[in-house]
Amino acid sequence: MSVKLIECPRDAMQGFHRLISTDQKVEYLNALLKVGFDAIDCGSFVSAKAVPQLADTAEVLKRIDTSASESKLLTIVANERGAEQACSISKVDIIGFPFSISETFQIRNTRQTIFEASERLRNIRRIAEQGNKTLLVYLSMGFGNPYNDDWSPAIAVDYCKRLADEGVQYINLSDTIGRANADDIRRVFSDAIQMLPELEFGAHFHTRPDNYLQNISAAYESGCRKYDAAIKGLGGCPFADDKLTGNLPTELLLDYLNSIGETTNVSQEAFSKAYGLATSVFI
Repeated sequence: MSVKLIECPRDAMQGFHRLISTDQKVEYLNALLKVGFDAIDCGSFVSAKAVPQLADTAEVLKRIDTSASESKLLTIVANERGAEQACSISKVDIIGFPFSISETFQIRNTRQTIFEASERLRNIRRIAEQGNKTLLVYLSMGFGNPYNDDWSPAIAVDYCKRLADEGVQYINLSDTIGRANADDIRRVFSDAIQMLPELEFGAHFHTRPDNYLQNISAAYESGCRKYDAAIKGLGGCPFADDKLTGNLPTELLLDYLNSIGETTNVSQEAFSKAYGLATSVFI
């Protein structure tokens, strides 16, 4: 089983302090489309008031050139209206929906309780199926939370089972605030994969410089073969208290995979060009 790599410029951009122009986004995404990523998390259909940085997602998708790329395009939605918008665009392949183990974070992130988010997820799944899109659920706060909401590896795996019972086939276990440790990562991934082998699990880690390697290793050794990452580790959750916490840096993930002899579809030349372009986009 080969490793799948998902590049996440959407996560890198959404909280960036300076408004990135549509032209810059198009140029950057066109560079990423040449790298060979399995998918690119390229935008979101959520409230422009909530995430003004990504209000131009539809225009960006219209203008990017996907003709010579095999990378799938993923956009995030928070409700049925966003799902319908995503489904109306042929270039979108995957719809991502954030669903939290933590009640507090679910309310902060989407203004819904877990019960309400569950009903919304059912509606979004139907919309995705009708639109011939893949539904990916991000299990947010998948490795604990700062709010004292109940969490344990067993609770995390139980939520995966609940999602599977709702017809979800793709789940990304998300360390939303960079608090996961290797033992919990091993337990959650190994138990979830063993219990639900028909599902595809991925890792969406927000990491610090001192824990990214142990977290990648723990997930890989437990059977995870799909990873979200962002060039330079840009982005991350605004609720994380530690300023060093960002997305898993793509370049460090690639270094790890190369070190263990794992092959990817990434073109190093194209990646280097995209990496250089990121320096001018995120300034």
